[in-house]
Amino acid sequence: MNTPRRIWLTGASSGIGAALAEHLLAQGHRLALSARRVEALEQLALRWPGQVLVVPGDLGDAEQVRAIGARIREHWGALDQVILNAGTCEYLDTHAFEAALIERVMRANLLSVAYCMEAALPLLRLGHQPHLVAVSSSVTYLPLPRAEAYGASKAALRYLCEALRVDLVAEGIDVTLVSPGFVDTPLSRQNDFPMPMRWSVDRAARHIATRLERRPLEIAFPGPFIAALRLLGLLPKRLQLALGKRMARTATEDATP
Repeated sequence: MNTPRRIWLTGASSGIGAALAEHLLAQGHRLALSARRVEALEQLALRWPGQVLVVPGDLGDAEQVRAIGARIREHWGALDQVILNAGTCEYLDTHAFEAALIERVMRANLLSVAYCMEAALPLLRLGHQPHLVAVSSSVTYLPLPRAEAYGASKAALRYLCEALRVDLVAEGIDVTLVSPGFVDTPLSRQNDFPMPMRWSVDRAARHIATRLERRPLEIAFPGPFIAALRLLGLLPKRLQLALGKRMARTATEDATP
């Protein structure tokens, strides 16, 4: 069995986060679990006594995040790994452009991660073989219709993590990005368009959990879907625009009652 680690996992009440918590707990790790919905976290604590520290809160509130960090320090003194998984998705209607929507998504997917990093990095510096993990998205490889807010937030998160990786390497803190394709979660089930090569949440969580010990620069899946997006991302911008226009028409047709 892997050496037990002290891990802070955000977005742990549903979707990939909840499934990932199950896999990591089964591996024997100790988890500090964060989400707004405390009931799901408490259920995990009951099922895995002695391994779970419940630290709920609104990660978009810097003060609440600092309090979570203080509680983890009080209980464990340090962290060995942080997995910043919490996030959201909203699609933009360009006919009624809403800056507030972009602000909401940026706060959930970027600023909340930054608040968590601020709280986590001092604890990682005290930990054993520290590892910072953040869940981005495959959407960053190719611009997609209606994904302006979501894609921008995840692209900013990618750059933040890749730049941090450079600055933290001297301290021995590894940084891994997770870039999923489509995963069957409560959030993705709200999508009104086809989701090719969609994975179950358990498959996605198992894939992530089994690769974290290797501390790769990136965990991206499914392989064929990621390869296709990367190739399309290399196309000239005019061809990308033509492809995007075709997908936008398809999405509009799919959404029509």
